[in-house]
Amino acid sequence: MSEGPLYLGFDLSTQQLKAIVIQSDLSVVSSAKVDFDGDFGAKYGIKKGVQVKEAEGEVFAPVAMWLEALDLVLQRLQEANTPLNRIRGISGSCQQHGSVYWSREAEKLLAELQAHEQRGKLVDQLKGAFSHPYAPNWQDHSTQAECDKFDEALGTAERLAQATGSSAHHRFTGPQIMRLRRKLPNMYASTSRISLVSSFLASLFIGCVAPMDISDVCGMNLWDIPSNTWSETLLTLAAGGSVEGAAELKSKLGEVRLDGGGSMGKISSYFVGKYGFSPDCEIAPFTGDNPATILALPLRPLDAIVSLGTSTTFLMITPVYKPDPSYHFFNHPTTPGQYMFMLCYKNGGLAREKVRDSLPAPKDNSSAADPWETFNQHALSTPPLDVSSPETDKAKLGLYFYLPEIVPNISAGTWRYECSAADGSDLQQANQPWPVAKDARIIVESQALSMRLRSQNLISTPPSTPSSSSSPQLPAQPRRIYLVGGGSLNPAIARIMGDVLGGVDGVYKLDVGGNACALG
Repeated sequence: MSEGPLYLGFDLSTQQLKAIVIQSDLSVVSSAKVDFDGDFGAKYGIKKGVQVKEAEGEVFAPVAMWLEALDLVLQRLQEANTPLNRIRGISGSCQQHGSVYWSREAEKLLAELQAHEQRGKLVDQLKGAFSHPYAPNWQDHSTQAECDKFDEALGTAERLAQATGSSAHHRFTGPQIMRLRRKLPNMYASTSRISLVSSFLASLFIGCVAPMDISDVCGMNLWDIPSNTWSETLLTLAAGGSVEGAAELKSKLGEVRLDGGGSMGKISSYFVGKYGFSPDCEIAPFTGDNPATILALPLRPLDAIVSLGTSTTFLMITPVYKPDPSYHFFNHPTTPGQYMFMLCYKNGGLAREKVRDSLPAPKDNSSAADPWETFNQHALSTPPLDVSSPETDKAKLGLYFYLPEIVPNISAGTWRYECSAADGSDLQQANQPWPVAKDARIIVESQALSMRLRSQNLISTPPSTPSSSSSPQLPAQPRRIYLVGGGSLNPAIARIMGDVLGGVDGVYKLDVGGNACALG
């Protein structure tokens, strides 16, 4: 390892806080992580990183847990003899949409953080820094009434999407703020500033409340993307309907940093004294996990990433701003004039696992057996859309929503449909469930078809070449498809996803390890 500068990246996700230290050539020097359930589950009463109130659809995380996690992950880097004094820049990626509520004492407490042992750690010194002890999580679905009002505020959901990049969604920060203001008026009144999770984590490092970044702010339903400013109409709605309330909320949210690069300032002396960071270490803007992912991977315009994890996410960089209520647009985190297009599905890997578990277990039931063996066999042996003969067979499609879905916004349920294999006409719900073995292929195809359909307005038909001039013209599709996440390691899932999504320049499986967000 050289003696040159190092850089530290964080990934604050729902279930973990990861830290990765790299050199200028992106080679990894050290890494550490905190697992919220494993390290703090009993103390904070969490499961999979969150607390849940099913009666109201609330899902949230204790902010104090994140403070403890930051000290713990740095302690683990220190114990691994990581040369923290050589780190010259720090940035981070965080779960999107969550909000943190600072008290009127927050700025003073952040500025006065000290490394003295008797002062304690972050969780001790920042006890009075928060007006609300919890941050809503992206899985929260308590805001349907607020979402309805957001969709109505500009006339239609289409107009809301045109302004903010998205129609109203349960997890988006604007509806969340609106609901918490109504439910907890005293808390809201005592709040001096509101941060996204990304700007919250950055605030700890610079010793004052950090501005939101230009990409993550687009996940709020409050930022007017074409105008690059807060929407006064939507601020007024979230703040209760008055112009004075809108001005107050605008003050709580603060200015947005339009420049995704550069430095926001030097590191807080707390981290210099406690962990040995250089006082010259600079803090760059922090952003959301999805914007960070596109920074970590070699994306060109019109390339697409399909992340096949617990949820399924389709990401693409495009110079064209064509918002629609069925998907999301964000400003690119570092490149003005470029946008990030995103589709996000709750029912991704977990839904595929549900179908897998409904099938007979593999004959080899040893611990070394592949639990996907039966699923993969059925997925690859079933013909596309389960059509062997277009003249006699009906094409099969399915919606496997074991959780309430984001796109489309629909309650949990499973629906199976059949239509003409020749032209898609005569679409009807199946009279009875087909054999469960068929579900293995149909769920993967249906998930991929949803992404293909909803991204078609942003992609173009590949140009003809002399060798292809006599062949039928290919349909519109991305340039390259990069498959990442756990599902991409499954050969059957990867093959079917690639077959449906296309990719003019091919489909690639990309191994970025578990640190793509932190690297970005």
